[in-house]
Amino acid sequence: MKDDRGLYYYPFPQNKRVRMYVRENAEGVAFRMWNQDDPELWEKHGWVPWDAIVQAQAMYKGGAFDPRKAYDLNLAKALLRDEG
Repeated sequence: MKDDRGLYYYPFPQNKRVRMYVRENAEGVAFRMWNQDDPELWEKHGWVPWDAIVQAQAMYKGGAFDPRKAYDLNLAKALLRDEG
C-alpha cells in the first residue's frame, strides 16, 4: 500500500493503526514505523536500516515488541519490487 509518506504494510495485521513504511537507499532496505496513537513516534524515530534491525533481533529476549514480527524484509522487498 502507499500513501503520502510512502510504501507501507501493517506489521500487526489486526491493528490497522500501526504502519511500517519501507524504502530503499544506498545501504539497502530501511524501515520506519508510524502509529496513529503515538504521532510523535514518526518524528522521534527516523529510518532504520535492515542491518540495525538484525542487530536488535539478536538482542531480543522477549517482551511486548518483537522485532522479528514487525520488520519483514521479504514483504518490504516485495513492496519495493512491485512499486519499481
